Amino acid sequence: MKKITLILSLLLLSCLIQAQEQTTIKLPAPDTTGGLPFMKALDERASVRDYDTTSPDINVISNLLWAANGINRHESGKRTAPSAMNSQDVDVYLLTKQGAYLYNATAHSLELITGGDYRKLGAGRQESVAEAPLFCLLVSDLDRFKSGSDSLKAIWAAVDAGIVSQNISIYCSSAVLATVPRATMDMEKLREVLKLKDSQRLILNHPVGFKKQ
Repeated sequence: MKKITLILSLLLLSCLIQAQEQTTIKLPAPDTTGGLPFMKALDERASVRDYDTTSPDINVISNLLWAANGINRHESGKRTAPSAMNSQDVDVYLLTKQGAYLYNATAHSLELITGGDYRKLGAGRQESVAEAPLFCLLVSDLDRFKSGSDSLKAIWAAVDAGIVSQNISIYCSSAVLATVPRATMDMEKLREVLKLKDSQRLILNHPVGFKKQ
């Protein structure tokens, strides 16, 4: 009887570990030495709307998210993208075939928000880009600005998201990936999927993948 109890306990522990692994994905350390030279990446940058369905591997996803808005100065927690008054208002959410995730820059990990394929919501009425294996959604939390009027906070949020967007575009160019910055998306349904607060605003999105040949 004790042996059966032990086996059941081990099985339960295994299930709990697997559940934790599914809800948090620890990303490998970003490669900060690879890619095209900066000027060449600028020369190659272009908006692409036709994607191969093959998903980039986990190392590329790690590099992409770190380049977008990761921590590059660990002693201060500051990011690859500047923000107004260092408010760090922009969060990057990732849509994949498996689910919707929040990028945790501090832990350099992906946290599952909800399972399921919501890429069509990222595509919105431009259904052709829904083939992209990844969607980066840029969300600004206006509550992180400690001063300023509502109209000024909206401007800061747009500027900060634009900087993160440019980081994504240049990284993709450097890594020979395809992307395009977009404002079109099903914001109402995405707010529900991502469980956003009233203070959080969806501003831009980036489909990301390999260019369709």
